[in-house]
Formats: sequence, C-alpha cells, structure tokens
Amino acid sequence: MRRARLLAIPVFAALLAGCGIRATEVPTDFGPAPSRAHCSLAGQRISTQSSPGMPVQVFLLCGASLVTVDRAVRVPQGTEDSERRVPLAQGLLDELARTPSAAERQAGYSTDVPGGMTVSGPGPRDPEDTLRLTTAPEDLTSYALAQIVCTFSDSAAAEGDGSVILGGPGAAPPRSYECTDDVRARPGQVEPPSTEVTGG
Repeated sequence: MRRARLLAIPVFAALLAGCGIRATEVPTDFGPAPSRAHCSLAGQRISTQSSPGMPVQVFLLCGASLVTVDRAVRVPQGTEDSERRVPLAQGLLDELARTPSAAERQAGYSTDVPGGMTVSGPGPRDPEDTLRLTTAPEDLTSYALAQIVCTFSDSAAAEGDGSVILGGPGAAPPRSYECTDDVRARPGQVEPPSTEVTGG
C-alpha cells in the first residue's frame, strides 16, 4: 500500500503543475479593449449645447492637447467692440467651465477650467485691453490657463495678435500671455509665455 502511495505522488504532482496554464476553448468576454479618444463628434454640432448667440470657438482638452470646439455666447448687440469685450470674455469663460456633454465626454473632451470665475475690465493703471479674473492666472492649473489664454487670444476679447493681457483680482500688474503651438500641443507641460505689462 505504501508503494502505491509513492507511485501516486508523481501523477498528482503532474496534475497540479498543469493547473492554471492549460489552454481553454471556452469563449470569454471581458468587453471591448479600451479605445483612444478620437476628439471628434462625427459631425454633431457642439454649439447646440449653448443658447443661440454669437458663434465662437473655445479650446477644450482632448488627450494631452488643446482642440477647438464650436460654441455660441450671448453678447449685447449694437454696442462698440470695446464695450463688448468683457461680456464676450465672460461668455467664453462660462463655456470653458461648462461640463462637456455626454457626447463630448465620449469623444474624449474635457475641461480643467473651474466654475464660478468672473472677468472684469482693466484697473485704473492697466492697459485698456486688460481682462482681470477673480482667480489669479498663476493660481490656475497649467491646463486651465492654457485653455483660457488660447480661447481669449483667438477671440474678439483680445487684440487679435495671438496674445491676451490677463490679471488677477489684486493690484499686481497684469501680464501679456501668448498661445503658442507648443502650448496647444502640450498644455500640461508648457505654460503660455508671458511678460509683465504696465501703463494704461
């Protein structure tokens, strides 16, 4: 009987060695493989997320870069451009802070701009095209700052030269920020270049 037990040990060990690695023909389904964000809504109009108004473009995040999407903001009609800058900037800021729709999220869009921010015009010693935020630009994430700078500088809220003058709620001098190709391609790694400006 002892000899029979000894003979059974190698057989039992061989069976254990095969456990867990033997191929199976039983089909398994763990769902589809993760897909990369494609940054496209297949022709859907993103601007339907907003009320009818002035057509604009804002920069959202998709993957590791910034991409433009269509929006519409309400601005006062029949007023001079200088008087429309702040309402337009506020509308753009609201659109940037808006949570992307389900279709946009599925397509890979997101935003890092926090809600609740407001924008005002220049202070007494600021250049006339300054926009001051209730959150200082240096306190924003690099993603949020890139979104705001690129959106503002590409709109009628700025001078149209690819830059925008931004300041915070305090008395610190505003800075002129630029939206470059590197910023659009790598907003999390490259902050918008800026220079201090003074004088109104």
